[in-house]
Amino acid sequence: MLKTEELQINIGPQHPSTHGVFRMIVTVDGETVVDLKPVFGYLHRNHEQLAEVSTYIQSMPYTDRLDYFNSMANNFGLAIAVEKIAGIEVPRRAEYIRVLMAELTRILNHATAVGFLLNDMGAWQTPLAFGMREREKILDLFEMASGARMMCNYFRFGGVWRDLPPDFMPMLKDLMIGLPPFFDEFERLLSENEILLTRSVNVGILPKEVALSYSVTGPLLRASGIAYDVRTAEPYSVYNELDFDIPIGSVGDVYDRYLVRIEEMRQSYRIIQQVVERLPDLNDGHITKSMANIGKQKALKPPAGDGYGRVESPKGELGFYLVSDGSDKPYRYKVRAPSFINVTPLGDMSRGHKVADIVVILGSIDIVMGEVDR
Repeated sequence: MLKTEELQINIGPQHPSTHGVFRMIVTVDGETVVDLKPVFGYLHRNHEQLAEVSTYIQSMPYTDRLDYFNSMANNFGLAIAVEKIAGIEVPRRAEYIRVLMAELTRILNHATAVGFLLNDMGAWQTPLAFGMREREKILDLFEMASGARMMCNYFRFGGVWRDLPPDFMPMLKDLMIGLPPFFDEFERLLSENEILLTRSVNVGILPKEVALSYSVTGPLLRASGIAYDVRTAEPYSVYNELDFDIPIGSVGDVYDRYLVRIEEMRQSYRIIQQVVERLPDLNDGHITKSMANIGKQKALKPPAGDGYGRVESPKGELGFYLVSDGSDKPYRYKVRAPSFINVTPLGDMSRGHKVADIVVILGSIDIVMGEVDR
């Protein structure tokens, strides 16, 4: 019986389908993956070290550059961590605005993540164009509220930078009218597509026991059948007042991860509907407490101690661990980045599959290398 010799190859760090500057050292037997080792570090830019020599508020725009698709979610995590150690309260109107921005972020992330996944499968531009079309509408809203489309820098300790402008809600209403047809259109195009089914069903399976052992979170974990979501496990902001479901998969393959993201967009839509209905009037409380004043934010000196603030970002649990020594800069600043943790089981998920499946499996995890390397 003939036996091929194992060969070690590099995929990356420049390959356009690795979702950033990322390298995989792959051992193959013919076309079959025997082992895979992820290699990080090409985008490392000292985010955590910079935060330890910067004031608390100076780190807020740095968080935009973590998962640069989802700056609002990144802002949310740091704001909660600082508010915990500083004892800062947030007005209800600001809390609802924060949740609104976070759920809009989840929709834009999943719409484009599914589009990129199909692009990795060779579907060319149609699904990605549909997802990017909806993303652009949401970015228009972000730009209206924050002044920026991607690096929003919108959250402040104690609230948000400013209230929603007058044209925001009418534009949001138009978006909400168009989203359900988009969800339906996306599913009609993809869910029973023969190519998608062939490339994703029983591909890249992540059993729930393995998922737990790697501490993965987000859609990757939920697709493996575990209904863990920070919004319900440890409710923050006003999520405990809102009604929504946590979709889960049964197999933990690429297809389940696709289905979970589709359903999560629908659940985010439900949340936004409730936020719009319940958004307190500005007369019921300002959008920020006094600590949101820029001058006071610069002088913020939380009491000595530590705290961990976490949110359910579109990619999973995003956490910020801060240690305060009483000065205006954190003594220790550590980010729990979901992209970094979620990519660690890639080797286990790829073994036994073909080289062509690796890019699809990686795309189904949904990582951003700015968050992996920091």
